[in-house]
Amino acid sequence: MSNAMILLDSAIVKDARQAAGWGWVQGITTNPVLLAQSDLPPEETLRQLAETITGPVFYQLTAPDVAGMIVEAERAEDVLGGQLVLKIAASPKGFEAAAQLSLHADVCITAVFNASQAIAAEAAGARFLALYYNRAMRLMEDGPGFVRAVVDVLEGSSCEVIAASVKSPAEAVAARQAGIPHLTLPLAMLEALGRCDLSEQVIADFNRNGRGII
Repeated sequence: MSNAMILLDSAIVKDARQAAGWGWVQGITTNPVLLAQSDLPPEETLRQLAETITGPVFYQLTAPDVAGMIVEAERAEDVLGGQLVLKIAASPKGFEAAAQLSLHADVCITAVFNASQAIAAEAAGARFLALYYNRAMRLMEDGPGFVRAVVDVLEGSSCEVIAASVKSPAEAVAARQAGIPHLTLPLAMLEALGRCDLSEQVIADFNRNGRGII
């Protein structure tokens, strides 16, 4: 997973099937709120998501303490096997759990809003760090500075940054320009990445005035 990834941010199996069919979406991120939107129980949702796409499936731990997180992680591994990436919210207990779980599983520290948390994530062995890009731009006094600091702190490390909470194609471009390699987007946003009115006009002209072999 060293190459830049485009991920679907959803727990709706229908969305996952559509995104998987495009051939350029490499995995799926979920969180407790997204799983609550599924009509299926969480374990069955995760099982079907894993069957739909061959790449990583991110599951966020919900247990309130480290011991509970360890048990929940084992249960998630039973469901997702080698596709599992454990999402753990940035907190002292979360980093403690990550330090244990990262010894035998890929871990993604999520809900990061301070560059110092990137230092803790790397030290705890996290493979990924997810920052909420749109929320950072809207809610933080210096969102761009925060993003730059996280990217700089992790430069050259084995902990890779994922931009979540991306609300427009322009934000996706800005996140990539800021040095964030991975993006996770809801289905509508993934569809929007490939759309452009000017492209549609040119395509219409090709179809209207051009010729091909069929």
